[in-house]
Amino acid sequence: MRTPLGQMADICRMIKIEHSIFALPYAWAGAVLAARGLPPWRELLFLTLAMVAVRSFAMTFNRLVDLPFDRANPRTQGRPLVTGAVSVTQTWTFCGLSALLFITFCAGLNTVCLWLAVPALLFAAVYSLLKRVSHFCHFWLGATLGLAPLAGWLSVDPASLGLAPIMLFLAVTFWVAAFDIYYAFQDMDFDQNAGLHSIPAVYGPDTALALAAFAHCMTFIFLLLTGLAAGLSWPWYLICLGIGLLLSWEHRLMRPQDLRHVNTAFFTLNGIISPVVLAGVMLGIFV
Repeated sequence: MRTPLGQMADICRMIKIEHSIFALPYAWAGAVLAARGLPPWRELLFLTLAMVAVRSFAMTFNRLVDLPFDRANPRTQGRPLVTGAVSVTQTWTFCGLSALLFITFCAGLNTVCLWLAVPALLFAAVYSLLKRVSHFCHFWLGATLGLAPLAGWLSVDPASLGLAPIMLFLAVTFWVAAFDIYYAFQDMDFDQNAGLHSIPAVYGPDTALALAAFAHCMTFIFLLLTGLAAGLSWPWYLICLGIGLLLSWEHRLMRPQDLRHVNTAFFTLNGIISPVVLAGVMLGIFV
């Protein structure tokens, strides 16, 4: 479908719309935790729209500021902004529109969410610049997605913030950091030559794998603590065990010398984990 901003398919490819599956279930999980059950439909609707908008903003901003690197990196030379399928002007327009929509949807939730809208946008934008100066970028990206359960909770209960969404924030932060380290193996040589500070480029593959394993261990621990803080019942802990096994399998799949399984580790397995966490929260409350 043709739009004033370009072909919709090219826009969706530019922002990798399918990766929304990583953050959305965590936002819904935060809302479920706050409501101790199904959240009101209005809050759930505005929360969903806000999450899609802020992710679209963050991905679009990332594509814009990384354009010089994407043009030079063989792996990314087919991206719509690089090929010209979407112009720079159209991309900036889409970025601004996404930010405006996010603020609007936050205003539709409550005053607290509105106050936090602009800081959230700034927080999301920092990741795109951080790789130039710090290998902490992977954990910043994790914290950006980790805001999802906090946002979900505040969309339902803006007057207080429980311990459970904070534990889930930390679990998501470490979870995302680990698979972003894996993803960075694809560009390790390019990042070294371009002076970018990904963990594999700075510390080498062995240390990067060890840090990713540590992050996965922390993910498992904070998932358990989420259940304890929220008073979830036994299905949650059974699901945590399953997630721990999936993370272990993901770690075994990743080999810097053989990246055939990177998409399985990055998208397939992680795409399973976030909806499973949501299901675990709901079962832990209702069973």
